[in-house]
Amino acid sequence: MNKLIFALLIFIGFNVSAQKIRVKVIGQKDTTVNLIKYYGSKLYYADTAEMKNGEVVFDGKKQKPGIVGLLLPGQKYFEFIYNNEDIQLETSGPDYMTNMKVKKSEENKVFIPYVNFISNRKSEANKLGEQRNKLKKEDPQFKTLTDQMDAINKEVETYQKNLIEQSKGKLVSKIVKMSMEVEIPEPPKDKNDSIIDKDFKFKYYRAHYWDNVDFMDDALVNNPVFHNKMEFYFGKNMILQHWDTVIHYAFDFCDRLNPKSNMFEYVVGWITSTYGKSEIMGMDKVYLYMLDRYYCTKNSEGKSPAFWVKEDKFEELCDNLKNKLNLVVGVRPPNLIMKDTTDTKWQDFYSLKSEYTILYFWDPECGHCKKTTPKLNELYLKKLKARNVEVFSVGKAIGKDFDNWKKFIRENKLEFINVAVTDKLYELAKKDPNSLVPVFGDNRPKPTTLESLNYQTTYDIFSTPVVYILDKDKNIIAKRVSISQIEDMLDHLQNKNDEPKLFPPDKEEDEHMQKKD
Repeated sequence: MNKLIFALLIFIGFNVSAQKIRVKVIGQKDTTVNLIKYYGSKLYYADTAEMKNGEVVFDGKKQKPGIVGLLLPGQKYFEFIYNNEDIQLETSGPDYMTNMKVKKSEENKVFIPYVNFISNRKSEANKLGEQRNKLKKEDPQFKTLTDQMDAINKEVETYQKNLIEQSKGKLVSKIVKMSMEVEIPEPPKDKNDSIIDKDFKFKYYRAHYWDNVDFMDDALVNNPVFHNKMEFYFGKNMILQHWDTVIHYAFDFCDRLNPKSNMFEYVVGWITSTYGKSEIMGMDKVYLYMLDRYYCTKNSEGKSPAFWVKEDKFEELCDNLKNKLNLVVGVRPPNLIMKDTTDTKWQDFYSLKSEYTILYFWDPECGHCKKTTPKLNELYLKKLKARNVEVFSVGKAIGKDFDNWKKFIRENKLEFINVAVTDKLYELAKKDPNSLVPVFGDNRPKPTTLESLNYQTTYDIFSTPVVYILDKDKNIIAKRVSISQIEDMLDHLQNKNDEPKLFPPDKEEDEHMQKKD
C-alpha cells in the first residue's frame, strides 16, 4: 500500500508541474521587465521579474488565460497567448514578432505565425489602398488594384477558416473566430424575385453578431477583440442611441451570459460604467436600470449578482435607487403637494393643465440659483406663459430660509408658481406627521404626501438648481438643463424656432446644471 501511495505521489508530482512562461530576448541587457495582460481593451501589469542574460521566467499559475505581453524598457513590448501551458519563446529586436521563435507552446505555434501573416497582408493591402486613392474610379488601374485588395482579403479569410478548423479547442482558434464577421445569407425574395425585407441583411447581422463568440470561455474577455466587438455592438451603427433601446439590448446580452463568469462581470461592469459616465441626457436611465437589475437585487442565493463588488460599496451604489428610478426620462415622477408663499394654500403640479411643465428646485441662498432664477422668470414672462408652459418652482424655506425665500420672490417679482415645505409645515410634520400624510388604517383626507415632505430625497436634490421638463401628461422629457437649453428645447417642441433667443448659451451655467451629484 505504501509503495502504491508513493508511486501515485510521484505520478502526481510529474504531471502537476507549475506552468512557466520563459522568454529570451537576444541582446537585451539585464533589467527589470513586466508581464502585461489585457482586460478588455486595456493593458495592465500582471507580474514583474528580473531579466538576466536576456532571459526571464514568470510563474504562469498566477495568470489567467488570454493575450499577454512582455514589456521591455522604453515602452517596447510584444504579445503572445497564455492558456495554462508552459511557454518558451525566443526573439530579438527591433521587430520582436517577426523574429519570434516558439520553442514551446502549442497556442503560440499557431498564434505568432498568424499575427505575422495578418501584419504582412495588412501592410500589402494598405500600400495598394494608397495607390488606389490617387486614382479616379474610371482609371483601369483602379479596378486592378481593387481586385488585388479583394484577393488579399480572400486569402486572409481562407487562412483564418483553416486555422479555426485545424486548431479546434485552442484559445487562438476562438480568438480568431471571434474576430471574423458572421456570414450573411442573401435576403429572401417573393415569387417576383423582389426582396421581401430591404433591412434583412442588417437585421440578420445584428441578430447573429455574437455567433462567433464562445460565451463559455472567460479567456476571451482578456483581449481587445471582445471589447471592440462590444463597443461596436452598442454603438450608433448597430443600435438606436435611445436609452430604452440600449436597455433592451443590454439586458438581452447580459442575460445570455453565465452569471458566475468573468465575462458576465466584464460585460455588466462595462455597460454600467459606460452609461453611468455618459454625457447624453437620458442615458442615466441605462445606468440606473443596470444597477437595479444586476447590482441592487438578490439572486437565488440571496446575494447580489454583482459578485465582484465589495459589500461596503453596495450602500453607495444603491443609495436612493428606488426614487432615482422614478426620475428618468419617460417616467411620470411623483406629484408634489406643497404650500405657496401665503403658507395657507396648497398647490400641486399634477393638476396643471399646461402643455409643458418645468419643475424647478432652488435655494434662495444658492449662488447659481440667484443668477438662474430671475432668468427663468424672464423666460416665463416673455415666452412661456403665453405658450401654456407652466413653472412649478420648489424653494428651500425652512427656518431662516422661509423669509429669504419670500424676500427673493418679492424682490425679483417671480410670477410663476412658488411652493415649498414651509417652516410651519416642517414643524407640524415633525410634531404630527399623521395629520399631513396618508397612514394605513386612517381614512381621513390628508393634504399632502410623504414624498412631498421629503422632496429632496424624492427628487434626489443634493445641489441646486435642478430642472425637470415634463410633457402634458407630466412625464419627464428632459432634466438638468440650463435656461438657454430650456428655451431652445421648448422653442423647438412648440415650433417657435424662428423666435429670437433671449438667452445665449452660458458655458458655466450649462456645466453646473448638467453636473451629476
